Amino acid sequence: MPNVRGCDLPDDLLYDVENHMWFREVDGGKVQLGMTMVATALAGQLVAFTGKRVGKKIKAGKSVGTVESGKWVGPAKSAAAGLVAELNQNLVNNPSIANDDPYNEGWMVVLEPEDWQNVKSSLVLGSDVTGPYEAKMDADNFAGCGA
Repeated sequence: MPNVRGCDLPDDLLYDVENHMWFREVDGGKVQLGMTMVATALAGQLVAFTGKRVGKKIKAGKSVGTVESGKWVGPAKSAAAGLVAELNQNLVNNPSIANDDPYNEGWMVVLEPEDWQNVKSSLVLGSDVTGPYEAKMDADNFAGCGA
């Protein structure tokens, strides 16, 4: 598993480095997505997650939900357009799950994506994510997770 400045980035995921989001293909052509460990470290301890409701259509580049921490409130943007098929109610009820386990229990939504093959080709493979994340951390002046 790639580790960039103390931040785990599992190599079985796809990444939208610019927006600090990960994607995992799941059954039935759907994709699960959530915030990276980098995102949760930047945001700090999450205190709220308000996800889009099941059945809501999301446009590419738009929010699948709003994340709030003690120092930040902002959108969790999806590179993929699609229909929200599932919302992680456990994350809604206990947002700090994303800090503790961003890649498993801390997922946000499952989408039925549109044009997934084109979107997928724009994402960074986990095995190739180290360089792009190093550059993003430099650009953002971010020392790393746990720093």
